[in-house]
Amino acid sequence: MMSLRSVARSAPRTVARLGSTAARQTRVAQPSSLSRTAWVPLRTPQLAAAAFSSSSRRQAKNNEVDQELLAKLESELQFESELKHSEQLPASIKDFLENSPFELKDEPGKQDVFLTRKFGNETVTVSFSISDLSNYDPDMSYDDNALSDEEMETPEGRRLAEAEAEESLEGEGEGEGEGEGPVPCRLNIVVEKPGKGALNVEATVQDGAVLVENFYYYNDPKLAHSSSPDDVHAAEDIYPGAAFSSLDEDLQLVIERYLEERGITQALAVFVPDYMDVKEQREYSTWLKNVKDFVAA
Repeated sequence: MMSLRSVARSAPRTVARLGSTAARQTRVAQPSSLSRTAWVPLRTPQLAAAAFSSSSRRQAKNNEVDQELLAKLESELQFESELKHSEQLPASIKDFLENSPFELKDEPGKQDVFLTRKFGNETVTVSFSISDLSNYDPDMSYDDNALSDEEMETPEGRRLAEAEAEESLEGEGEGEGEGEGPVPCRLNIVVEKPGKGALNVEATVQDGAVLVENFYYYNDPKLAHSSSPDDVHAAEDIYPGAAFSSLDEDLQLVIERYLEERGITQALAVFVPDYMDVKEQREYSTWLKNVKDFVAA
């Protein structure tokens, strides 16, 4: 969904950008009346009138550009509106919000989204950001994201490798370009206990699975949330623990079960990319409207 929307957005802009460039070059070629008339005495009404006329033409030209920009912004808004009405809200979003113990916190205009819940005396927070969509290039090779030898030895790594192999076999003979898979997106998971610090899990959601990458412990829960540059810097000085992929296999399995009990499940892995796509479309439409209102003011 996201890739199709991005391609559809960018296609018409290329032509508009070329047209804007040509118009910009035309405007640059216009001489400045200010440099010619700044020294002219007021007793020369003919030259003063000529300067005013030139200034009026330049203002009219700028107004034309404003109107061109407004028309393009309105066209983009209309396109996004039609796209929104043609796409149904993914069932994964409705199902997760209705059946999950997590409470959603999504502030309009902000990139980060938070899910919070209570689990006994623990507070579990899961955060993700639509900035991952902006940084995603569907045409780029993601071989760097392939499982390493160490990751292949983990239970989750083997399950993912088997799933990818099955998908590859099922996809043989089918047409290409029928759709893009979910965008890989990062999760920051924090499990806090009063007076006991916090566990911090860095994970990636991809292909309907949550892949644990790092597993930290902090005495100060603020370091787990890394909500300020000072907290980020302080967290870098803390011993992070062993790489998750290097932990004992049984320990990895128990940690995964520990997280699953707290709601880090496959349902979450399906919900996050779908919600990111919907939020990005909503934020982009709001951005278009704000720019349009500014130009029109």
